[in-house]
Amino acid sequence: MALEKNQSETTASVPDPADRNSLQKRRVLVGTVVSNKMQKTIVVKVDRHVKHTLYKKYSTQSRKFKAHDEKNEAKMGDLVAVVSSRPISREKRWVLQSILRRGNQAAEVAV
Repeated sequence: MALEKNQSETTASVPDPADRNSLQKRRVLVGTVVSNKMQKTIVVKVDRHVKHTLYKKYSTQSRKFKAHDEKNEAKMGDLVAVVSSRPISREKRWVLQSILRRGNQAAEVAV
């Protein structure tokens, strides 16, 4: 019995290969939508504050990421959260997770 108990403990501690994706932590970034002109793709600008090593002054550095938006629901100016994923295209490695805040959108006037 003791031998069977030890064997069951060792098999229980080994993670199942099917659960490997759930074990990996995905990176989540929060940024502003800069462009939504492509089909099912948005461009998200992520800002971060970096302290200068010599002058100790904080500066804002930004980077743009292309993210997959399946339903085309994000608009320009929205604050969104994107999560890392498998490569979808040459430049898309992020997927829209949620829209945190809607941006200020002026009403479009037909001329």
